[in-house]
Amino acid sequence: MGNISQGSSTLSASLSNRQVTMITIGGMIGAGLFIGSASAIQVAGPAILISYALTGILVFLVMRMLGEMAVLQPDSGSFSTYAASAIGPWAGFSIGWLYWWFWVLIIPVEAIAGANILHHYFPSLPSWAYAVGIMLVLTISNLLNVKNFGEFEYWFALIKVVAIIAFIAIGLAAVFGFWPLAKVGGVSHLYAHGGFMPNGIGAVFSGILVTIFSFFGSEVVSIAAAESKNPQQQIRKATNLVIYRIALFYILSIFLVVALVDWSAPGLTEMGTFQYVLHVLNVPETRLIIDFVVFIAVCSCMNTGIYIASRMLFSLGVRQDAPRMVMKLTPNGVPRVAVLASSAAGFVGCYANYAFPGQVFSFLLSSTGAIALMVYLVIAISQLKMRYRIQQNGMVLEFKMWLFPWLTWAVIAVISTVLGYMFFSPEYRYETYFSISITILVVLLSKIVTRKRNREELFLKVM
Repeated sequence: MGNISQGSSTLSASLSNRQVTMITIGGMIGAGLFIGSASAIQVAGPAILISYALTGILVFLVMRMLGEMAVLQPDSGSFSTYAASAIGPWAGFSIGWLYWWFWVLIIPVEAIAGANILHHYFPSLPSWAYAVGIMLVLTISNLLNVKNFGEFEYWFALIKVVAIIAFIAIGLAAVFGFWPLAKVGGVSHLYAHGGFMPNGIGAVFSGILVTIFSFFGSEVVSIAAAESKNPQQQIRKATNLVIYRIALFYILSIFLVVALVDWSAPGLTEMGTFQYVLHVLNVPETRLIIDFVVFIAVCSCMNTGIYIASRMLFSLGVRQDAPRMVMKLTPNGVPRVAVLASSAAGFVGCYANYAFPGQVFSFLLSSTGAIALMVYLVIAISQLKMRYRIQQNGMVLEFKMWLFPWLTWAVIAVISTVLGYMFFSPEYRYETYFSISITILVVLLSKIVTRKRNREELFLKVM
């Protein structure tokens, strides 16, 4: 299989198996794990482990549903294409554009974070210059060849994985009393500061709202695999391994954090999760080590963001849900206009942040608050409808969701409940209202575009 066909255009199928494997691993590891998990721990204390476990199971089931559809039909439009087929063109249009919107706003967030790290060590240049430089390098890389994206992401992901494994090794040595640089041992911190569930069961469910966004990005496998030589095999393999990666990268590493340090310690949020633990364990140069890993993590997220946003925009163009010019490819099969448009949107977000600090960009970013959950909900509904259709046609699936339709309905119910809680919760209400407002606007636009396209098609038939 040389190219993955999409309409009248083809994307290069040149991602290697090792690249796709590391891309799918790296997609689950963002800077939020190394730093942002501290805020999740502050919400629920050691019981945040339950939040991570429940969220991990939910994401694993969503990935299984997505895998079922992706193995059947590999497509760089992924769940947007499946939503268009299963629910209707308006659903594919809406979720595709919302997903694109999410990632083009994440691109400048990561660029700004990376720029702040570089500015701390090299203050001779302003922070914005570093942000622009990082974005330019990764945009050019994505324009040249999909192999470049894959190779960058392979090494980015490998560094993140090595960092987490090293942290786990150090943490386990400390828990069992074998760490020579500090007198620590045991797991007493799991229950010594107000008990295992110091803030009650409600905090565990609040923790789910914080942790669920940490896992967003695992769906990248269904997009990247479409440009690999054996997409069905890659998707099946990556989906089966999701639960083990969640257990290793998130649950085990966070277990070591809450076992080794006081969950309520101010340093946890001031320094960041991993840095504070390493500081307590007297590991030398902890800030430099963690800053390096976090810088790699934000570059990885940016690199993936440009890639995912451009492929989703390309897929929207193939389905005539975006201007056809976004389908233009380089000789290497890279959607040039889609990459440039996605990066340009990221540059605009970056400019808004520096030109109007704390105003415009924060306002725009709040519109992404519930998009991750909406994507998961659309995946579940699409799988439900497609599976019913497949069963009616008597087709046999090689890779499928378990206990259909009961588990699918359970996932839909859970996601709907979480969205409902966010809608009424004072803490999340503003972001949820704004996300829903943007969603309604995009749905209305989809209806207009679909109606116009139907009229044009009818006119051509009459002619």
